Amino acid sequence: MISFTLTDEQRELTQLARRFAREEMRPAAPEYDEKESFPRFVYEKAHRAGLITYRFPETYGGGGVDSLLTSCILSEELFWGCAGISTSFGVTALAAGLIYRFGDEEQKRHWLRYLCDPDAARLGAVCLTEPEAGSDFGSIRTRAVADGDEWVLNGRKCFITNGGIADLYLVFAKTKPEKGAYGISLFLVPADRPGISPGKKERKMGQRASHTGDVILEGVRLPREFLLGEENMGFLYAMKMLEDSRPMVGAGAVGVARAAYEYALGYAKERKQFGKPIFKNQSIAFLLADMKTKIDAARLLVWRAAEKADRGESSAMEGSMAKAFAAETAMEVTTHAVQILGGYGYMRDYPLEKWMRDAKILSIYEGTTQIQKLVMSKLMEAE
Repeated sequence: MISFTLTDEQRELTQLARRFAREEMRPAAPEYDEKESFPRFVYEKAHRAGLITYRFPETYGGGGVDSLLTSCILSEELFWGCAGISTSFGVTALAAGLIYRFGDEEQKRHWLRYLCDPDAARLGAVCLTEPEAGSDFGSIRTRAVADGDEWVLNGRKCFITNGGIADLYLVFAKTKPEKGAYGISLFLVPADRPGISPGKKERKMGQRASHTGDVILEGVRLPREFLLGEENMGFLYAMKMLEDSRPMVGAGAVGVARAAYEYALGYAKERKQFGKPIFKNQSIAFLLADMKTKIDAARLLVWRAAEKADRGESSAMEGSMAKAFAAETAMEVTTHAVQILGGYGYMRDYPLEKWMRDAKILSIYEGTTQIQKLVMSKLMEAE
C-alpha cells in the first residue's frame, strides 16, 4: 500500500527542522552569503538540536533515525532555510555515513562518535574532486603509498565543501594507479595531521554561505588502520555514497524551489498593477500553477527513490531521475519567481536572486544533470 502520510516521528522532526530553518538559518543567510563565509555558530546550534547526525545509531552518538526518506524530508526543510549552510551540514553527515557504512567496529566507535558529538560539533569533508578529475572520478591523481606501517598521501583536492575548515577529511586516493578507478582507496585524514593544509578558497556564484576550497596533501603520514574499508574499493564506496546522496540533493532542490515559489505567490497576491493583484493575470497564475506542479512532482520522485532505498533495494535509477528533475526544477522555479517580481526580483534587497544563484549548483554537484542522464541511459540499456 502506497502512503504519503508521515509518521509521528517524521512530523516531529519536520517541525523541528522547519522551526530551525526559519528562526536560525533564514536570519543568518543574507549576511553570510554576502560575507562568503560559513556561520559555524549556526552549525553548532544545529548539531545540539540533533539535525546533523540523526541518521546514525545512538550507540555512536547519533539520533537513531535510520531512514533516507526522513533525511530527505528534513533536507527539504533545511535547504528552504539556506542552501549554502545546509550543504555544509550535509557534507558532515556524508562523511559520517562513509564511516558507518564501510568502517570496522573500532573505526565507528572512534571516528563516527568523533563526528556525532554535539558538544564538539566537528565538521567533516569528503574529498573526491580534483582539478583534472570531476565526473571522471577514475582519473584522480592523489596517491597513497604504503611505507612500512604507514600510508603516505600526496595530492590536491578541489571544490571541497568544508575544505580547509573541516576537522576530519575522508580522502579518496589511488593505491594501485594501474587499475584506474578500481585502484582507489578511502582514508581517514584528521585535519591536524602534519602535511595537510587548506588551499585556495573559492569565490562562488551561489551557496556562498558554505565554505568551498582546496585541500592540499603533502607527505601526509597515516597509520595503516586509517584505511577505511578494504583497499582498492574506494570507487565502489563513492558510487554507493552518491546513490544515497542524490535523493538528498534532490530534496534540497525542492526546498529551494519551494522557498522561491512561496515568496513569489505571496508577492503576486499583494502586488497590484492596473488596479488588481498581478495574480489575477492568467499569465502569472498559470506560471505559479506550473511551478507548484513541478515542485510536487520533484518531491514525489525524491520520496520514491528514498523509500526504495529504505527497503534495501537499489535506487540508482530513481535517485538519478529525482536529482536531475529536482535540480532543473529548482533553477526553473527560481528563474520564474524572479520574473514574477520583475525588477524587484533582480535586486539584492529581496531573497529571490540569492535563491536563483543557490539553485544553479544543484544541477552540477553530486553529478551533473548530464551525468544523471548518462547513469539512467546505462541502466536502461541493461534492462
